[in-house]
Amino acid sequence: MTQKTLLSIDCGTQSLRALIFSPDGSLLARAQKEYAPYVSPGPGLAEKDPDIYWSSLIDTCKTLKINEPVLFEKICGVGVTSQRATMVNVDKDGQVLRPAIVWLDRRTARPVFGTSGPVKIGLKLAGMVSKLEKKIMDVQAQGKCNWIIQNQPDIWEKTYKYLQVSGFLNHRLTGRFADSTASQIGHLPFDYKRQDWAGPLSLTRLLFPVQTDKLPDLVQPGNVLGHVTEQAAALTGLSFQTPVVACGSDKGCETLGSGVIDQTMVSLSFGTTATVQTTSPRYFEAIPMMPPYPAPIPGCFNPEVEIFRGFWMISWFKKQFAHKEVETARTLGVAPEALLNNCLERTQPGAMGLMVQPYWAPGLDHPNAKGAMIGFGDVHTRDHVYRAVIEGLCFALLEGMEKVQARGKIRVKQAALSGGASQSDAICQIAANIFNLPMVRSATHETSGLGAAILTARGLGLYSSVRDAASRMSRIATRFEPDPVCAAVYKDLYQQVYQKMYKVLSPLYRKIQKITGYPEK
Repeated sequence: MTQKTLLSIDCGTQSLRALIFSPDGSLLARAQKEYAPYVSPGPGLAEKDPDIYWSSLIDTCKTLKINEPVLFEKICGVGVTSQRATMVNVDKDGQVLRPAIVWLDRRTARPVFGTSGPVKIGLKLAGMVSKLEKKIMDVQAQGKCNWIIQNQPDIWEKTYKYLQVSGFLNHRLTGRFADSTASQIGHLPFDYKRQDWAGPLSLTRLLFPVQTDKLPDLVQPGNVLGHVTEQAAALTGLSFQTPVVACGSDKGCETLGSGVIDQTMVSLSFGTTATVQTTSPRYFEAIPMMPPYPAPIPGCFNPEVEIFRGFWMISWFKKQFAHKEVETARTLGVAPEALLNNCLERTQPGAMGLMVQPYWAPGLDHPNAKGAMIGFGDVHTRDHVYRAVIEGLCFALLEGMEKVQARGKIRVKQAALSGGASQSDAICQIAANIFNLPMVRSATHETSGLGAAILTARGLGLYSSVRDAASRMSRIATRFEPDPVCAAVYKDLYQQVYQKMYKVLSPLYRKIQKITGYPEK
C-alpha cells in the first residue's frame, strides 16, 4: 500500500489544485493553477470557458510530474471534486457548446411550472401562495437550464450532455459521460431522497425539464467510473488505464475529509461560500424546501445551511482596507490573513459593539436580505470592522447549525474547520468561542482533496468502506477549546442582538430596494 499514491483533482472557483496523497492521508505534493473566477458579459452574469478547467488540470499534472516524478509515477487512482452548480453544455464528442454558467451567476429564467392551471389554483386554495408559490417560482427562475432552453434553444438542441464541472473533467479523463451521485447539487431534475435522476412526474423534473438522455450516468461515490484514456494520458502524463473514481462535490468532500462522518459533528467551511454541514443517515431539510445533498458516504445525506459569498468578505476587506498588509505580505511571502490577525489581537470580543449581518444576497429563508453593519461610534477602527466581519460570519454559521440541530433533532458535540480562513488560529478561536464548542482542524487544509483521496482509496479497494478510509486517513492536528468568559459575551450578543437583526431590518431592506431598485428583483 505504501508504494502507491492517490491523485485528487480539486477544481474550485478561483483555482484548480492537483494533490498527491499517500493511502494514509498524508499530503505529499501539490500543484495549483489560478484563474479568474469568471468573466461577466453583462450585469449579474458569470461565465467561464470550461476548457480552462481542463487545461489547468493538464498543466498541474505536468507540474507534478516534473517536480515529483517518483510520486507521480506511483499514482494508482484519480478522483475529481469540483465547485457545485457550475454547468457545462457539450456535444456528443464532449466539445463545449457555450461558456459554463458559473454558480455565482444571477440571471433568471421565466418560470416553467405552476404559473397557471390546477397547481396554481391548488396553492391558492391551500393558502400558500405567498410562501410556497414564491419559492417554487424563485427556485425554477434560478435554473440555468431553463434560461438556456428559453434564450438559446439552438444551443440546447445541440446539447448532448449537461454536466457539472466534475462530470466534464471525468469525461475528458475517461471518455465516459459519468459522474458521482454526490456531485449532483444544483438546479437539476435530481431526486435527493432516492439519490437518482428524478422520475417524469417528480417536482424537480417539472421545475428543471432536462431530458434524462442529456444527463450523465450516475455512479455511487467510492466506485470506479472509468479509466484514463490514451489521449488523456498523453496530455496529462498519467498512466493509460489509471482508474478514475467517483467522488463528490467540493463541500461534500470537504466534510468527509474533515472527518465529519456522522451527525455528532458539523463541518464549518470558511470558504467563498461559507457553509455548515453534517452527515446524516436520515433525510431531513435544515431549511424547508432545501433538500439535504447526497453525501460522499453512500446512502447518507449532507444537510446544509450556506452563507452566500461568506468568507469572500475577507477578500472584500483586503481590497478595500488592507492594501498595506497585502503589500507587506507579498514582500514577506506570507498570506495577508496572517498579518490581519493583528486586527483581531488588538480588539476584544464584541468589537466594541460593532455588529455585522453577513447577508450579501437573498436566501430561501431571508428573501429580502441585504448586508448590515450597526453600532458604529468614534471609537471604532479598521481593526473593529475586521473583527465584526469575522464575528458576523460565525454568528450566521451558528444560526445555521441551530437550524440543522432543530430540524434533524440532533445534538452537535464538536465542529471541524476547513477552508482558507481556517488557517488562522485567531479566527478558529473566535469560532470556538461563538459556538461554545470545541473546534478541530485537520492536519491538512486541503480537506476537499483529502475527501476525494479517501473515496479514491475506497474505490481501489485499499479500505473496506468509505467510513473506514475516512477514519484512517483524516487526522486532527489542532484543537480549539472555547473560553468561557468570551463565550458568555458572544452568547448575549447572539441571542439579544444578532438573532433580532434580520426581523427588525427586513422592512427597511424592502424599502431600500423599492426606492433604489437595488438589488434587482
